[in-house]
Amino acid sequence: MCGIVGIVGHSPVNQQIYDALTVLQHRGQDAAGIMTYHDGELFMRKKTGLVRDVFQENHMLKLKGNVGIGHVRYPTAGCDSASEAQPFFVNSPYGICLGHNGNLTNTAELAEVLTREDLRHLNTTSDSEVLLNVLASELSRVRTPRASAADIFSALSAVYRRVRGGFAVVTMIVGHGLLGFRDPHGIRPLVLGKRESAQGPEYMLASESVALDMLGFTLERDVNPGEAVFIDEHGRLYSQQCAPAAKHTPCIFEYVYFARPDSKMDNISVHKARLRMGDLLAEKIKRVWPDHDIDVVIPIPDTSRTAAVQVAQLLGVKYREGFVKNRYIGRTFIMPGQEQRKKSVRSKLNVIDLEFRGKNVLLIDDSIVRGTTSAQIIDLAREAGARRVYFASAAPPVRHANVYGIDMPTASELVASNKTDEEVAKSIGADKLIYQDLDDLVRACLHHDSHIEQFDTSCFSGEYVTGDITPAYLKRLEDERSDQAKAKRRQSPSLKAIRAV
Repeated sequence: MCGIVGIVGHSPVNQQIYDALTVLQHRGQDAAGIMTYHDGELFMRKKTGLVRDVFQENHMLKLKGNVGIGHVRYPTAGCDSASEAQPFFVNSPYGICLGHNGNLTNTAELAEVLTREDLRHLNTTSDSEVLLNVLASELSRVRTPRASAADIFSALSAVYRRVRGGFAVVTMIVGHGLLGFRDPHGIRPLVLGKRESAQGPEYMLASESVALDMLGFTLERDVNPGEAVFIDEHGRLYSQQCAPAAKHTPCIFEYVYFARPDSKMDNISVHKARLRMGDLLAEKIKRVWPDHDIDVVIPIPDTSRTAAVQVAQLLGVKYREGFVKNRYIGRTFIMPGQEQRKKSVRSKLNVIDLEFRGKNVLLIDDSIVRGTTSAQIIDLAREAGARRVYFASAAPPVRHANVYGIDMPTASELVASNKTDEEVAKSIGADKLIYQDLDDLVRACLHHDSHIEQFDTSCFSGEYVTGDITPAYLKRLEDERSDQAKAKRRQSPSLKAIRAV
Protein backbone atom coordinates (compact mmCIF):
# COMPACT_ATOMS: atom_id res chain seq x y z
CA MET A 1 0.00 0.00 0.00
CA CYS A 2 1.39 3.38 -1.00
CA GLY A 3 0.32 7.00 -1.30
CA ILE A 4 0.52 8.95 -4.55
CA VAL A 5 -0.04 12.55 -5.55
CA GLY A 6 0.35 14.64 -8.71
CA ILE A 7 -0.24 18.36 -9.27
CA VAL A 8 -0.39 20.65 -12.31
CA GLY A 9 -0.35 24.24 -11.10
CA HIS A 10 0.51 27.77 -12.15
CA SER A 11 3.13 28.22 -9.43
CA PRO A 12 5.79 25.94 -7.88
CA VAL A 13 4.28 22.69 -6.59
CA ASN A 14 7.17 21.39 -4.46
CA GLN A 15 5.78 22.52 -1.10
CA GLN A 16 2.26 21.45 -2.02
CA ILE A 17 3.39 17.92 -2.91
CA TYR A 18 5.39 17.74 0.32
CA ASP A 19 2.35 18.80 2.34
CA ALA A 20 0.14 16.28 0.54
CA LEU A 21 2.61 13.48 1.24
CA THR A 22 2.61 14.32 4.95
CA VAL A 23 -1.14 13.68 5.15
CA LEU A 24 -0.71 10.47 3.13
CA GLN A 25 2.17 9.29 5.33
CA HIS A 26 -0.12 6.68 6.94
CA ARG A 27 -0.14 4.86 3.59
CA GLY A 28 3.62 4.25 3.60
CA GLN A 29 6.47 4.97 5.99
CA ASP A 30 9.29 3.15 4.24
CA ALA A 31 10.39 5.71 1.62
CA ALA A 32 9.33 8.98 0.04
CA GLY A 33 10.05 10.80 -3.22
CA ILE A 34 9.15 13.86 -5.28
CA MET A 35 9.88 14.61 -8.95
CA THR A 36 9.18 17.93 -10.68
CA TYR A 37 10.10 19.45 -14.02
CA HIS A 38 10.79 22.96 -15.22
CA ASP A 39 11.84 24.14 -18.69
CA GLY A 40 12.46 20.56 -19.82
CA GLU A 41 14.68 19.72 -16.84
CA LEU A 42 13.80 17.10 -14.21
CA PHE A 43 14.41 17.46 -10.49
CA MET A 44 14.21 14.54 -8.07
CA ARG A 45 14.65 13.72 -4.43
CA LYS A 46 13.83 10.29 -3.01
CA LYS A 47 15.13 8.21 -0.14
CA THR A 48 14.08 5.73 2.50
CA GLY A 49 12.48 7.29 5.55
CA LEU A 50 9.57 9.50 6.54
CA VAL A 51 8.64 12.57 4.48
CA ARG A 52 9.93 14.95 7.13
CA ASP A 53 13.33 13.18 7.12
CA VAL A 54 13.76 12.73 3.38
CA PHE A 55 13.18 16.39 2.43
CA GLN A 56 15.22 19.20 3.93
CA GLU A 57 15.18 22.86 2.92
CA ASN A 58 18.06 22.48 0.47
CA HIS A 59 16.23 19.63 -1.30
CA MET A 60 12.98 21.56 -1.53
CA LEU A 61 14.67 24.59 -3.09
CA LYS A 62 15.98 22.40 -5.91
CA LEU A 63 12.58 20.89 -6.74
CA LYS A 64 11.57 23.52 -9.29
CA GLY A 65 8.52 23.54 -11.51
CA ASN A 66 4.75 23.85 -11.68
CA VAL A 67 4.20 20.14 -12.42
CA GLY A 68 5.22 17.26 -10.18
CA ILE A 69 4.40 13.92 -8.59
CA GLY A 70 5.09 12.43 -5.17
CA HIS A 71 5.05 9.02 -3.54
CA VAL A 72 5.23 7.43 -0.10
CA ARG A 73 6.13 3.76 -0.17
CA TYR A 74 4.99 0.78 1.77
CA PRO A 75 6.98 -2.21 0.45
CA THR A 76 5.11 -5.29 -0.76
CA ALA A 77 6.33 -8.45 -2.47
CA GLY A 78 9.91 -8.20 -3.65
CA CYS A 79 10.06 -4.45 -3.01
CA ASP A 80 11.97 -3.47 0.09
CA SER A 81 15.32 -1.95 -0.91
CA ALA A 82 16.39 1.68 -1.07
CA SER A 83 16.81 1.43 -4.84
CA GLU A 84 13.07 0.89 -5.20
CA ALA A 85 11.98 4.19 -3.69
CA GLN A 86 9.64 6.00 -6.08
CA PRO A 87 8.98 7.81 -8.37
CA PHE A 88 10.74 5.78 -11.07
CA PHE A 89 12.03 7.38 -14.27
CA VAL A 90 12.90 6.37 -17.83
CA ASN A 91 14.33 8.87 -20.32
CA SER A 92 12.72 7.45 -23.45
CA PRO A 93 10.34 8.39 -24.90
CA TYR A 94 10.04 12.02 -23.78
CA GLY A 95 11.04 11.28 -20.19
CA ILE A 96 8.46 9.52 -18.02
CA CYS A 97 8.21 9.52 -14.21
CA LEU A 98 5.82 7.18 -12.38
CA GLY A 99 4.42 6.65 -8.90
CA HIS A 100 2.34 3.54 -8.32
CA ASN A 101 0.02 2.25 -5.59
CA GLY A 102 -0.97 -1.39 -5.86
CA ASN A 103 0.43 -4.64 -7.18
CA LEU A 104 0.53 -6.22 -10.63
CA THR A 105 -0.37 -9.89 -10.69
CA ASN A 106 1.52 -10.76 -13.90
CA THR A 107 4.83 -9.05 -13.12
CA ALA A 108 7.02 -12.06 -13.88
CA GLU A 109 5.54 -12.59 -17.34
CA LEU A 110 5.70 -8.88 -18.15
CA ALA A 111 9.34 -8.63 -17.07
CA GLU A 112 10.30 -11.52 -19.31
CA VAL A 113 8.53 -10.03 -22.35
CA LEU A 114 9.96 -6.55 -21.67
CA THR A 115 13.48 -7.94 -21.67
CA ARG A 116 13.10 -10.31 -24.60
CA GLU A 117 10.78 -8.46 -26.97
CA ASP A 118 10.67 -4.80 -25.90
CA LEU A 119 14.45 -4.81 -25.30
CA ARG A 120 14.11 -2.85 -22.09
CA HIS A 121 16.38 -3.14 -19.06
CA LEU A 122 14.97 -3.46 -15.53
CA ASN A 123 17.07 -2.27 -12.60
CA THR A 124 14.92 -3.64 -9.80
CA THR A 125 12.42 -6.37 -9.02
CA SER A 126 9.64 -3.80 -8.46
CA ASP A 127 6.40 -4.25 -10.37
CA SER A 128 6.20 -0.45 -10.53
CA GLU A 129 9.30 -0.33 -12.70
CA VAL A 130 7.77 -3.03 -14.89
CA LEU A 131 4.60 -0.95 -15.27
CA LEU A 132 6.64 2.15 -16.15
CA ASN A 133 8.53 0.27 -18.85
CA VAL A 134 5.35 -1.18 -20.34
CA LEU A 135 3.98 2.37 -20.61
CA ALA A 136 7.25 3.64 -22.09
CA SER A 137 7.30 0.82 -24.62
CA GLU A 138 3.77 1.60 -25.78
CA LEU A 139 4.38 5.37 -25.89
CA SER A 140 7.51 4.84 -27.99
CA ARG A 141 5.24 3.72 -30.85
CA VAL A 142 3.97 7.31 -31.19
CA ARG A 143 7.23 8.44 -32.88
CA THR A 144 6.47 12.15 -32.96
CA PRO A 145 8.30 14.93 -31.09
CA ARG A 146 5.20 15.58 -29.04
CA ALA A 147 2.39 13.19 -28.17
CA SER A 148 -1.20 14.38 -28.18
CA ALA A 149 -3.72 13.43 -25.52
CA ALA A 150 -5.18 10.97 -28.02
CA ASP A 151 -1.73 9.41 -28.52
CA ILE A 152 -1.28 9.02 -24.79
CA PHE A 153 -4.69 7.44 -24.33
CA SER A 154 -4.06 5.07 -27.22
CA ALA A 155 -0.77 3.96 -25.68
CA LEU A 156 -2.45 3.50 -22.34
CA SER A 157 -5.17 1.34 -23.89
CA ALA A 158 -2.38 -0.99 -25.00
CA VAL A 159 -0.94 -0.93 -21.47
CA TYR A 160 -4.29 -2.05 -20.08
CA ARG A 161 -4.30 -4.99 -22.49
CA ARG A 162 -0.94 -6.12 -21.09
CA VAL A 163 -1.10 -5.58 -17.33
CA ARG A 164 -3.27 -7.19 -14.67
CA GLY A 165 -3.81 -6.53 -10.99
CA GLY A 166 -4.74 -3.61 -8.79
CA PHE A 167 -3.18 -0.23 -9.46
CA ALA A 168 -3.59 3.51 -9.22
CA VAL A 169 -0.88 5.51 -10.98
CA VAL A 170 0.34 9.08 -11.37
CA THR A 171 2.71 9.69 -14.28
CA MET A 172 4.55 12.82 -15.34
CA ILE A 173 5.51 13.02 -19.00
CA VAL A 174 8.20 15.64 -19.48
CA GLY A 175 7.04 18.53 -21.66
CA HIS A 176 3.49 17.18 -21.74
CA GLY A 177 1.81 17.06 -18.34
CA LEU A 178 0.32 14.75 -15.72
CA LEU A 179 -1.33 11.39 -16.42
CA GLY A 180 -3.33 9.39 -13.89
CA PHE A 181 -5.06 6.04 -14.36
CA ARG A 182 -6.73 3.30 -12.36
CA ASP A 183 -7.16 -0.47 -12.77
CA PRO A 184 -10.33 -1.76 -14.49
CA HIS A 185 -11.78 -3.01 -11.19
CA GLY A 186 -11.04 0.21 -9.29
CA ILE A 187 -9.34 -1.80 -6.54
CA ARG A 188 -6.92 0.95 -5.56
CA PRO A 189 -8.24 4.49 -4.98
CA LEU A 190 -7.52 7.63 -7.03
CA VAL A 191 -9.34 10.96 -6.71
CA LEU A 192 -9.31 14.10 -8.86
CA GLY A 193 -9.39 17.61 -7.41
CA LYS A 194 -9.60 21.11 -8.89
CA ARG A 195 -8.67 24.55 -7.60
CA GLU A 196 -9.23 27.90 -9.28
CA SER A 197 -6.39 30.42 -9.42
CA ALA A 198 -5.93 33.83 -11.05
CA GLN A 199 -4.07 32.14 -13.91
CA GLY A 200 -6.70 29.45 -14.45
CA PRO A 201 -7.65 26.03 -13.04
CA GLU A 202 -5.15 23.80 -11.25
CA TYR A 203 -5.60 20.04 -10.91
CA MET A 204 -4.50 17.41 -8.45
CA LEU A 205 -4.60 13.61 -8.32
CA ALA A 206 -4.20 11.77 -5.02
CA SER A 207 -4.86 8.48 -3.25
CA GLU A 208 -7.29 10.07 -0.79
CA SER A 209 -9.47 13.18 -0.72
CA VAL A 210 -7.85 14.37 2.52
CA ALA A 211 -4.79 15.42 0.49
CA LEU A 212 -7.02 17.62 -1.66
CA ASP A 213 -8.73 19.16 1.36
CA MET A 214 -5.59 20.40 3.04
CA LEU A 215 -4.40 22.17 -0.13
CA GLY A 216 -7.72 23.82 -0.90
CA PHE A 217 -8.63 21.62 -3.87
CA THR A 218 -12.26 20.66 -4.35
CA LEU A 219 -12.97 16.97 -4.83
CA GLU A 220 -14.31 16.75 -8.38
CA ARG A 221 -14.76 12.98 -8.53
CA ASP A 222 -13.01 9.63 -8.37
CA VAL A 223 -11.08 8.48 -11.40
CA ASN A 224 -13.24 5.69 -12.81
CA PRO A 225 -12.04 2.10 -13.14
CA GLY A 226 -10.15 1.72 -16.42
CA GLU A 227 -10.17 5.50 -16.96
CA ALA A 228 -7.21 7.80 -17.68
CA VAL A 229 -7.05 11.50 -16.84
CA PHE A 230 -4.48 13.73 -18.55
CA ILE A 231 -3.78 17.35 -17.58
CA ASP A 232 -1.41 19.18 -19.88
CA GLU A 233 1.12 21.81 -18.77
CA HIS A 234 -1.40 24.59 -19.35
CA GLY A 235 -4.03 23.06 -17.07
CA ARG A 236 -6.29 21.60 -19.76
CA LEU A 237 -8.05 18.43 -18.63
CA TYR A 238 -8.68 15.40 -20.87
CA SER A 239 -10.16 12.07 -19.85
CA GLN A 240 -10.95 8.82 -21.61
CA GLN A 241 -12.08 5.32 -20.77
CA CYS A 242 -9.03 3.34 -21.88
CA ALA A 243 -10.16 -0.10 -20.75
CA PRO A 244 -13.63 -1.59 -20.44
CA ALA A 245 -14.66 -1.13 -16.82
CA ALA A 246 -15.05 -4.44 -15.04
CA LYS A 247 -17.35 -4.73 -12.03
CA HIS A 248 -16.27 -1.89 -9.73
CA THR A 249 -14.83 -3.58 -6.65
CA PRO A 250 -12.72 -1.27 -4.47
CA CYS A 251 -10.60 -2.83 -1.74
CA ILE A 252 -12.68 -3.02 1.42
CA PHE A 253 -9.57 -2.96 3.64
CA GLU A 254 -9.14 0.70 2.70
CA TYR A 255 -12.24 1.47 4.76
CA VAL A 256 -11.30 -0.91 7.57
CA TYR A 257 -7.76 0.30 8.19
CA PHE A 258 -5.68 2.07 5.58
CA ALA A 259 -7.56 5.24 4.68
CA ARG A 260 -7.85 8.22 7.00
CA PRO A 261 -11.30 8.64 8.55
CA ASP A 262 -11.62 12.14 7.07
CA SER A 263 -11.25 10.81 3.52
CA LYS A 264 -13.94 10.03 1.00
CA MET A 265 -13.25 7.47 -1.73
CA ASP A 266 -15.66 6.20 -4.38
CA ASN A 267 -18.16 8.58 -2.75
CA ILE A 268 -18.03 6.59 0.49
CA SER A 269 -17.13 8.38 3.72
CA VAL A 270 -14.52 6.34 5.59
CA HIS A 271 -15.74 7.80 8.90
CA LYS A 272 -19.35 6.85 8.29
CA ALA A 273 -18.37 3.36 7.13
CA ARG A 274 -16.49 2.85 10.41
CA LEU A 275 -19.46 4.12 12.40
CA ARG A 276 -21.63 1.51 10.71
CA MET A 277 -18.97 -1.16 11.40
CA GLY A 278 -19.34 -0.36 15.08
CA ASP A 279 -23.14 -0.49 14.91
CA LEU A 280 -23.16 -3.90 13.24
CA LEU A 281 -20.43 -5.29 15.50
CA ALA A 282 -22.48 -4.25 18.54
CA GLU A 283 -25.53 -5.96 17.07
CA LYS A 284 -23.55 -9.17 16.70
CA ILE A 285 -22.22 -8.99 20.26
CA LYS A 286 -25.77 -8.58 21.58
CA ARG A 287 -26.94 -11.46 19.37
CA VAL A 288 -24.26 -14.01 20.24
CA TRP A 289 -23.55 -12.84 23.82
CA PRO A 290 -26.73 -11.33 25.24
CA ASP A 291 -25.66 -11.91 28.87
CA HIS A 292 -22.22 -10.30 28.51
CA ASP A 293 -20.45 -8.96 31.59
CA ILE A 294 -18.46 -6.18 29.85
CA ASP A 295 -17.66 -3.26 32.16
CA VAL A 296 -15.88 -0.98 29.71
CA VAL A 297 -15.09 -0.70 25.98
CA ILE A 298 -11.58 0.47 25.14
CA PRO A 299 -10.32 1.10 21.58
CA ILE A 300 -6.87 0.26 20.33
CA PRO A 301 -5.86 3.60 18.82
CA ASP A 302 -6.32 5.01 16.30
CA THR A 303 -8.41 3.42 13.54
CA SER A 304 -10.74 1.50 15.87
CA ARG A 305 -11.97 4.51 17.87
CA THR A 306 -14.93 5.28 15.60
CA ALA A 307 -16.29 1.74 15.77
CA ALA A 308 -15.58 1.42 19.51
CA VAL A 309 -17.67 4.49 20.37
CA GLN A 310 -20.66 2.94 18.61
CA VAL A 311 -20.14 -0.45 20.25
CA ALA A 312 -20.09 1.09 23.72
CA GLN A 313 -23.15 3.24 23.07
CA LEU A 314 -25.25 0.41 21.69
CA LEU A 315 -24.18 -2.04 24.40
CA GLY A 316 -24.93 0.56 27.06
CA VAL A 317 -21.49 0.32 28.72
CA LYS A 318 -18.78 2.87 29.40
CA TYR A 319 -16.37 3.97 26.67
CA ARG A 320 -12.90 4.83 27.91
CA GLU A 321 -9.51 5.65 26.46
CA GLY A 322 -7.14 3.17 28.05
CA PHE A 323 -4.09 3.46 25.83
CA VAL A 324 -1.84 6.44 25.24
CA LYS A 325 -0.14 6.31 21.87
CA ASN A 326 3.34 7.55 21.10
CA ARG A 327 2.67 9.34 17.82
CA TYR A 328 6.31 9.24 16.80
CA ILE A 329 6.19 5.47 16.29
CA GLY A 330 4.99 4.16 12.94
CA ARG A 331 2.00 1.92 12.25
CA THR A 332 2.96 -1.57 13.40
CA PHE A 333 0.98 -3.42 10.74
CA ILE A 334 3.05 -1.90 7.93
CA MET A 335 6.46 -2.28 9.55
CA PRO A 336 8.70 -4.48 7.41
CA GLY A 337 9.73 -7.25 9.81
CA GLN A 338 8.11 -9.35 12.53
CA GLU A 339 10.85 -8.59 15.06
CA GLN A 340 10.49 -4.86 14.43
CA ARG A 341 6.72 -5.15 14.87
CA LYS A 342 7.19 -6.98 18.19
CA LYS A 343 9.62 -4.41 19.54
CA SER A 344 7.46 -1.45 18.51
CA VAL A 345 4.22 -2.32 20.34
CA ARG A 346 5.35 -1.51 23.88
CA SER A 347 7.15 1.62 22.76
CA LYS A 348 4.05 2.65 20.82
CA LEU A 349 1.36 2.14 23.49
CA ASN A 350 1.23 2.77 27.22
CA VAL A 351 -1.74 1.95 29.44
CA ILE A 352 -3.81 4.07 31.82
CA ASP A 353 -4.06 1.32 34.42
CA LEU A 354 -7.01 2.74 36.37
CA GLU A 355 -9.22 2.10 33.31
CA PHE A 356 -8.31 -1.61 33.44
CA ARG A 357 -7.88 -2.46 37.13
CA GLY A 358 -10.46 -5.00 38.29
CA LYS A 359 -12.65 -4.65 35.19
CA ASN A 360 -13.90 -6.89 32.42
CA VAL A 361 -12.57 -5.05 29.40
CA LEU A 362 -13.69 -5.30 25.78
CA LEU A 363 -10.86 -4.20 23.49
CA ILE A 364 -11.89 -3.12 19.99
CA ASP A 365 -9.51 -3.21 17.05
CA ASP A 366 -10.08 -2.63 13.34
CA SER A 367 -8.72 -6.06 12.40
CA ILE A 368 -6.40 -8.88 13.44
CA VAL A 369 -3.75 -9.86 10.90
CA ARG A 370 -0.72 -11.62 12.33
CA GLY A 371 -1.99 -11.47 15.90
CA THR A 372 1.36 -10.30 17.28
CA THR A 373 0.15 -6.81 18.17
CA SER A 374 -3.15 -8.10 19.56
CA ALA A 375 -1.41 -10.58 21.86
CA GLN A 376 0.92 -7.95 23.26
CA ILE A 377 -1.90 -5.47 23.82
CA ILE A 378 -3.88 -8.11 25.71
CA ASP A 379 -0.79 -8.74 27.85
CA LEU A 380 -0.60 -5.00 28.57
CA ALA A 381 -4.26 -5.00 29.65
CA ARG A 382 -3.72 -7.92 32.02
CA GLU A 383 -0.58 -6.34 33.48
CA ALA A 384 -2.67 -3.22 34.14
CA GLY A 385 -5.00 -5.30 36.30
CA ALA A 386 -7.89 -6.24 34.00
CA ARG A 387 -9.98 -9.10 35.45
CA ARG A 388 -10.99 -10.41 32.03
CA VAL A 389 -9.91 -9.25 28.57
CA TYR A 390 -12.32 -9.70 25.67
CA PHE A 391 -11.44 -8.77 22.11
CA ALA A 392 -13.62 -7.73 19.17
CA SER A 393 -12.55 -7.04 15.59
CA ALA A 394 -14.45 -4.63 13.33
CA ALA A 395 -13.38 -6.85 10.42
CA PRO A 396 -13.76 -10.59 9.77
CA PRO A 397 -10.86 -13.05 10.19
CA VAL A 398 -7.99 -12.35 7.77
CA ARG A 399 -7.27 -15.78 6.31
CA HIS A 400 -5.92 -15.12 2.82
CA ALA A 401 -3.22 -13.14 1.06
CA ASN A 402 -4.03 -9.76 -0.39
CA VAL A 403 -2.42 -9.74 -3.84
CA TYR A 404 -3.39 -6.21 -4.89
CA GLY A 405 -0.92 -4.15 -2.90
CA ILE A 406 -1.34 -4.94 0.81
CA ASP A 407 1.44 -7.02 2.35
CA MET A 408 -0.64 -9.79 3.91
CA PRO A 409 1.26 -13.07 3.78
CA THR A 410 -0.51 -16.40 3.71
CA ALA A 411 -0.85 -19.32 6.15
CA SER A 412 2.30 -19.19 8.27
CA GLU A 413 1.99 -15.51 9.25
CA LEU A 414 -1.80 -15.07 9.49
CA VAL A 415 -3.08 -15.94 12.93
CA ALA A 416 -6.59 -16.88 11.71
CA SER A 417 -5.44 -19.14 8.88
CA ASN A 418 -6.91 -22.63 9.40
CA LYS A 419 -8.03 -21.72 12.93
CA THR A 420 -11.43 -21.41 14.54
CA ASP A 421 -12.35 -18.22 16.38
CA GLU A 422 -11.79 -20.06 19.67
CA GLU A 423 -8.30 -21.12 18.57
CA VAL A 424 -7.44 -17.56 17.56
CA ALA A 425 -8.67 -16.31 20.94
CA LYS A 426 -6.38 -18.79 22.68
CA SER A 427 -3.48 -17.81 20.41
CA ILE A 428 -3.72 -14.11 21.27
CA GLY A 429 -4.63 -14.72 24.91
CA ALA A 430 -8.18 -13.31 24.89
CA ASP A 431 -10.90 -14.63 27.20
CA LYS A 432 -13.38 -14.22 24.35
CA LEU A 433 -13.07 -13.12 20.71
CA ILE A 434 -15.79 -11.81 18.41
CA TYR A 435 -15.25 -11.04 14.74
CA GLN A 436 -17.43 -8.92 12.46
CA ASP A 437 -19.31 -11.00 9.88
CA LEU A 438 -18.22 -10.40 6.28
CA ASP A 439 -21.76 -9.63 5.12
CA ASP A 440 -22.03 -7.00 7.84
CA LEU A 441 -18.69 -5.44 6.89
CA VAL A 442 -19.84 -5.12 3.29
CA ARG A 443 -23.14 -3.68 4.48
CA ALA A 444 -21.28 -1.12 6.59
CA CYS A 445 -19.30 0.13 3.62
CA LEU A 446 -22.15 0.27 1.12
CA HIS A 447 -23.75 3.63 0.44
CA HIS A 448 -26.59 4.33 -1.94
CA ASP A 449 -24.81 7.30 -3.58
CA SER A 450 -21.60 5.39 -4.32
CA HIS A 451 -22.97 3.02 -6.98
CA ILE A 452 -20.74 0.32 -5.47
CA GLU A 453 -22.43 -3.05 -5.17
CA GLN A 454 -19.44 -5.25 -4.36
CA PHE A 455 -15.95 -4.94 -2.85
CA ASP A 456 -12.69 -6.79 -3.16
CA THR A 457 -12.82 -8.86 0.04
CA SER A 458 -10.10 -11.33 -0.95
CA CYS A 459 -8.14 -11.22 2.31
CA PHE A 460 -11.30 -12.35 4.13
CA SER A 461 -13.01 -14.53 1.52
CA GLY A 462 -10.18 -15.82 -0.68
CA GLU A 463 -12.12 -14.70 -3.76
CA TYR A 464 -9.93 -12.64 -6.13
CA VAL A 465 -11.83 -10.26 -8.39
CA THR A 466 -9.29 -10.28 -11.25
CA GLY A 467 -9.85 -14.01 -11.78
CA ASP A 468 -6.20 -14.81 -12.48
CA ILE A 469 -4.93 -15.90 -9.06
CA THR A 470 -3.84 -19.54 -8.89
CA PRO A 471 -2.50 -21.64 -5.99
CA ALA A 472 0.92 -21.56 -7.66
CA TYR A 473 0.86 -17.76 -7.73
CA LEU A 474 -0.11 -17.60 -4.06
CA LYS A 475 2.69 -20.00 -3.14
CA ARG A 476 5.24 -17.89 -5.02
CA LEU A 477 3.91 -14.75 -3.37
CA GLU A 478 4.15 -16.32 0.07
CA ASP A 479 7.78 -17.25 -0.57
CA GLU A 480 8.55 -13.67 -1.64
CA ARG A 481 6.68 -12.00 1.23
CA SER A 482 7.89 -13.98 4.22
CA ASP A 483 9.94 -12.05 6.75
CA GLN A 484 12.79 -14.51 6.18
CA ALA A 485 12.81 -13.80 2.44
CA LYS A 486 12.78 -10.04 3.04
CA ALA A 487 15.68 -10.30 5.49
CA LYS A 488 17.65 -12.32 2.94
CA ARG A 489 17.05 -9.70 0.24
CA ARG A 490 18.20 -6.92 2.55
CA GLN A 491 21.42 -8.83 3.25
CA SER A 492 21.98 -9.60 -0.45
CA PRO A 493 20.60 -6.67 -2.49
CA SER A 494 20.04 -7.09 -6.20
CA LEU A 495 23.20 -6.78 -8.25
CA LYS A 496 21.16 -5.03 -10.92
CA ALA A 497 20.38 -2.04 -8.72
CA ILE A 498 22.11 1.21 -9.71
CA ARG A 499 24.77 2.02 -7.15
CA ALA A 500 24.34 5.33 -5.36
CA VAL A 501 27.38 7.63 -5.71
